[in-house]
Amino acid sequence: MGNKRFREIDFARGAAILMMVLFHFAWDLNYFGVTQVSLYTGLWGVFQKATVSLFLFITGVVLAVNHYRKKEGYARYAIGRGAKIFGAGLIITAITLVFFPGEFVYFGILQLIGVSAVISIPIAGNRSAAFATALAAFALPALVDIRSMGIVPLVWLGFAVPFPTIDFQPVFPWFGMVALGISAGTLIYENGKRKFALEVGNGRISRAIQALGRNSLGAYIMHQGILFPAAYIISLMP
Repeated sequence: MGNKRFREIDFARGAAILMMVLFHFAWDLNYFGVTQVSLYTGLWGVFQKATVSLFLFITGVVLAVNHYRKKEGYARYAIGRGAKIFGAGLIITAITLVFFPGEFVYFGILQLIGVSAVISIPIAGNRSAAFATALAAFALPALVDIRSMGIVPLVWLGFAVPFPTIDFQPVFPWFGMVALGISAGTLIYENGKRKFALEVGNGRISRAIQALGRNSLGAYIMHQGILFPAAYIISLMP
């Protein structure tokens, strides 16, 4: 994160990774028939949306911090960072295309974060504009049935009914969480410095979670390589 890392941001991002790992392992167990749980409704559904929301909110906060730090170089940073994360999303696309060809990920959370980094450029340093953008992103699909427009090339924006997929996070409404994080980031970390006391413990568990947060992209790409075989092995047990 540039000059100085904020431990609370790393901790929050690490917590989001742990939440994601828990949800994905529950999904894997369902897939292999070990459990039969409705993961997208009820408490699990709330948990899934909370996990996505935390990821995207922290993404926005980090974009705001880096806007202050990069200054004139922010646009180049955002485009480069966005391309890297979008590229990581394409790795997920390729893997799921092999293992789940009927439900492969064509626009999941990594693609969304990559796109969000780029389209955040005009608002990354403007608290009011970011907040207004968040409200607009939330309001558009809530007030207008944009999916019924059926504009298939814009399905990634939310303007068509999504194809079957195991992970789909369209720009509308989810960019709203990124924009909300940007707005909060400009308040809490104005000029790239923390304005309020936000203490995070420095114990062993806290440091481990922070380390996970510092390596969140790698953890996201690699975690299913461990969880999926583990769930399969569990499914073979009597």
